[in-house]
Amino acid sequence: MSNNQKYKWCTYKRDPKSFLLFLSVCLAAFFTMLGLFLIIGYILIKGIPNLTPELFAAKYTSENVSLLPALINTLLITLLSLLFAVPVGIGAAVYLTEYAGKGNKLVSIIGITTETLSGIPSIVYGLFGSLFFVKYLHLGLSLLSGALTLSIMILPLIMRTTEEALRSVPESYREGSFGLGSGKLRTVFSIVLPCAVPGILSGVILGVGRIIGESAALIFTAGTVAEIADNLFSSARTLSVHMYAISGEGIYMNQTYATAVVLLLVVILINGLSGFMAKRIGGKHANG
Repeated sequence: MSNNQKYKWCTYKRDPKSFLLFLSVCLAAFFTMLGLFLIIGYILIKGIPNLTPELFAAKYTSENVSLLPALINTLLITLLSLLFAVPVGIGAAVYLTEYAGKGNKLVSIIGITTETLSGIPSIVYGLFGSLFFVKYLHLGLSLLSGALTLSIMILPLIMRTTEEALRSVPESYREGSFGLGSGKLRTVFSIVLPCAVPGILSGVILGVGRIIGESAALIFTAGTVAEIADNLFSSARTLSVHMYAISGEGIYMNQTYATAVVLLLVVILINGLSGFMAKRIGGKHANG
């Protein structure tokens, strides 16, 4: 036993409460990982044997129950939602963190608003999107209505994570930039934002995960048409809505499990790609 381990054991003997707290934390971590592995294992065991070439046909029919149109629609609606939400969320976070003064009432109001929006159920966003985008703005059940609704849904998440990432940048970086004669705008875009990219991308990844897994809001705004969207005003279903639709019929459960496997792989792929990009960008900035 190493000296560090002996020290920890002696500490736990003197203070049993610390040992119980440590044991509770370890058990919580164990059961969390156990639940995660059980869910992933169950999906893979039930879904992988049902992955067939017919599921990736270009056109959906009641015979092949193809998921390819839904997969393409998922990628399209994800890109559209990020296109709307990321610039607005990052811009708002930059203003609140770098430009708004401390103790500003506007900052506190926006903070309360974003926290409230984060806790609203997705079905409420779907009803809002149905009333505002689909009916009031006459966009109809379309890819655009769904993307706009999802962009509002993930906006608070991107704002909060970006704010935390910007606050984590040491103040000495800003002071050093100002000392070299850089202005506020150049300091923000040349020093602060590049340092905060990994944290910002973490928020974007969480937003992507919520978009890909969303179904309730999209049923009311994007529709359930099992075809690849021709344009922004075409109704289309995503993978999660596709799973909901075919599982509800009760005769395509094997295809539902196979779709769950593809959905899981898409999430893992996007998370891995985003993490790789964050490391590359962070590494370049550190070397520079």
